Amino acid sequence: MRFKDEIEITCSSGRGGDGVASFRRERFVPRGGPDGGDGGRGGSLIFEATRQRNTLIDFRFNKHYSADDGSAGQGNRKAGASGEDLLLYVPVGTLIHDAETEELLADLTDEGQRWTLPGGKGGLGNWHFKSSRNRTPDKATQGREGATHRLHLELKLIADIGLLGFPNAGKSTFISRISAAKPKIAAYPFTTLVPNLGVVQIGEGDSFVVADIPGLIRGAADGEGLGHQFLKHVERCGLYIHLVSPDSWDGTPAERFAHLNEELRRYGDSLAKRPQIVALSKTDTLSDEEVAKAAEALSESAGCKVFPISSVSGDGIRELVGEAYKTLTARREAEYAAANPVVEDVWDRPD
Repeated sequence: MRFKDEIEITCSSGRGGDGVASFRRERFVPRGGPDGGDGGRGGSLIFEATRQRNTLIDFRFNKHYSADDGSAGQGNRKAGASGEDLLLYVPVGTLIHDAETEELLADLTDEGQRWTLPGGKGGLGNWHFKSSRNRTPDKATQGREGATHRLHLELKLIADIGLLGFPNAGKSTFISRISAAKPKIAAYPFTTLVPNLGVVQIGEGDSFVVADIPGLIRGAADGEGLGHQFLKHVERCGLYIHLVSPDSWDGTPAERFAHLNEELRRYGDSLAKRPQIVALSKTDTLSDEEVAKAAEALSESAGCKVFPISSVSGDGIRELVGEAYKTLTARREAEYAAANPVVEDVWDRPD
């Protein structure tokens, strides 16, 4: 499946049906009076977030979407049928902007969350306008037009943890080791051209989502490589696992670690301030002595503990995942406590 994270489409909700001017005509019922029915409501156009989709590719070819119009009213006060709603499914994490004003209309961050473009109201039948002064009104109102918008849909993946690292740092192999994700893996830079999501199962009922973000090189914040296109996908991650390979093709591990963090800072200062767990990858290519030396140098530069790992042999993977889950759990608990402060009950205070 191809990945698509931005698209522009035109959407229209349905027009309301017209009200009807009608008079009751039945045998043995003289002067039956007005009985024109109301028009039906126009169909709404609804966007709903679902985890069953992780790309906007479905909108690539069809750029125009319209809900059905409502039907006109009928005699005997029969209301017209409402137009059928049009339900469009988008991935969780989709932002809906007005393409002309760039106003953010909705940010669908939760499963089942909806944003609706309501249909037009139906017109009123002539029986609404009957009065003591006007017993035979021939007035009926037209249905209202639906709304039409040119929308810019933008997807920002929602993951608990984002994988950072320059090309060939081993991110794809790592995510395939800890989850069921099956990204393309090869021994050359830019193997991964789209973000990959993987669900890591810790135990029964315990899991977290990891996003492998590709295309990060020096100058990514300025649009070099694929970085500017995909850096936005790490904005929603509260924790990063930063993989640094021992390769020396683009500076030392410590230099690459510093350069990538500088790209985060330039893209958005808040990204660089988020917690990171640093791992020295591809340790299966080094001797034990070389691993210890490289990890010590990287730890000195990063100012934190470094986890030596090998996604091929599995060495250090359990410890790294355990630390990530521990850090993530602590962050979730802190966020919950901040959002739900404990209110002290004055009656429980000691005298």
